[in-house]
Amino acid sequence: MRTDTSKPNVPPRPLGATMTCLGGSSVPHEKEDVRCPRRNTVTIRRPVEEVFRYVTDGENGPQWRPAVLDVRRVSGEGVGATYEQGVRGPMGRRIAADYRVVAFEPNRLLAFEAIAGPVRPRGRFEFESQDGGTRLTFSIEAELSGLRNLLMARMVAHTIESEVAAIENLKRVLEA
Repeated sequence: MRTDTSKPNVPPRPLGATMTCLGGSSVPHEKEDVRCPRRNTVTIRRPVEEVFRYVTDGENGPQWRPAVLDVRRVSGEGVGATYEQGVRGPMGRRIAADYRVVAFEPNRLLAFEAIAGPVRPRGRFEFESQDGGTRLTFSIEAELSGLRNLLMARMVAHTIESEVAAIENLKRVLEA
């Protein structure tokens, strides 16, 4: 497999993946992985309406996001919808990672913010119709400071990278 090693001190990524640091941050690697937003874009051979419907139903998360143990919508639809979510933490322990939808534009945008758990990331899915399929971009960011940064930086960086890479799984699920 060919890899892109153009960025020093960063684990190699497959060529062609559009996982990028937004804004060209110059933060040192240890902090960059946690503070720098991450983004990945895929094209899914399904209509935008179908992809949007599937992604915006948070209860589908465990089918394509490996770290998710369970998800249940507890209130609302669209902006304000709230989901209880459990993710796999250290030693397989369940960690609460509940989230709320903060932006919802049918077939265009879904944005969320975590409202429970030790880290509170913010993320967004952007949908674009493209030749009968869907161009989907997922971006996520989390900020840590002080003692949390010192103790959790590597784990959070790994989690963010895994979440961003998971849209490749989404593509496989929806195209199957």
